Amino acid sequence: MSADLRVGLDIGATKMLGAVVTADGAVLAQTREATVPGAAGVLATATRVLDRLAAEFDGVLPSHVGIGFPGLVDRDRGAVSHAVNLGLGDDWLPLAERLAERTGAAVMVENDVRAATWGAHVLSGADDLGYLSIGTGLAAGFVLGGVLRRGASGASGEIGHVPVDPQGRVCSCGQRGCLELSAAASALTAAWPADGEISPAAALFAAASAGDAEATAIRDGFCARVADAIRMLGLAVDPATIFLGGGITDLGQPLLAAVTAAVREQAVTSPFLAAINLAARVRLLPAGVPAAAIGAAMIWDAR
Repeated sequence: MSADLRVGLDIGATKMLGAVVTADGAVLAQTREATVPGAAGVLATATRVLDRLAAEFDGVLPSHVGIGFPGLVDRDRGAVSHAVNLGLGDDWLPLAERLAERTGAAVMVENDVRAATWGAHVLSGADDLGYLSIGTGLAAGFVLGGVLRRGASGASGEIGHVPVDPQGRVCSCGQRGCLELSAAASALTAAWPADGEISPAAALFAAASAGDAEATAIRDGFCARVADAIRMLGLAVDPATIFLGGGITDLGQPLLAAVTAAVREQAVTSPFLAAINLAARVRLLPAGVPAAAIGAAMIWDAR
């Protein structure tokens, strides 16, 4: 097996996706499993994903595995904690050590949004970017001058927990009225539940496109809050490009059009915002590309 191959593992609350990736970010194989919660469940699911990838290469796993994990990450120890949706509390799980023991590979763990941010960098070639992850929560990542920004305490990009509504609901972080309560995909699920195969976001956008007034109001309100997040990124860091990420981006151009329209609307009464033209910087990554798994695989190269 080529020494240039790496494995990326994107660990989520509902699914775990693994990919074997070349040195230039091309995906050679990928597989996914439903995530079993709890420390033992996470380890067992990760092991199954890695075993299935190894089976694609005559039972031999590439020597380096990178993991994107949705919780607190101690990169030096390869340990994780505080991932409520995965059933992990404040006890540290030595994830890298345990998986290294099971696979014989070298394992590195990174925060999932930062792994996806690095994936956006690998896929786009952009060295100055912001990545906005719109999922169950809302968070951002940055590559600035080709360097992945982690922050002094690892909290860089947690913009979902910026309070924007003093009268709003209490957030899971303990603050009131945080931005992610209205700008995360989970806000759409709560506002527009859907039955069957179609996602709540897809159902909402379809209803809005068909002229449903309530759906249009919910869609436009949600996109306005996403535009608030983009404005935060632009005014705080001023990246050359802002990529939207997360499962909701499967909506494709309808989402991009609605969000950029909201960004432009905010600039109508502000010559300053109009001058910096944030709407022109917003992009989507190619549909169906596992950016987080690619970024996790390539995280060994991140500075």
